[in-house]
Amino acid sequence: MPMIKVELLKGRSIEQKREFAEVVTRETARILKCRPEVVDIVFHDIEPHDWANGGKLTSDK
Repeated sequence: MPMIKVELLKGRSIEQKREFAEVVTRETARILKCRPEVVDIVFHDIEPHDWANGGKLTSDK
């Protein structure tokens, strides 16, 4: 049912993603009143040179 897409700069550890997935799944299921098994989370790791903020590439900061 819910599909959560997370875009973040590359470099987060598997442990960080695991904890994020557990917490976000639990809270999503609670708030939306659904089973945790139906919550999907997809991580998109983005290279710093593919992300700009304030007009500057993250890799240039």
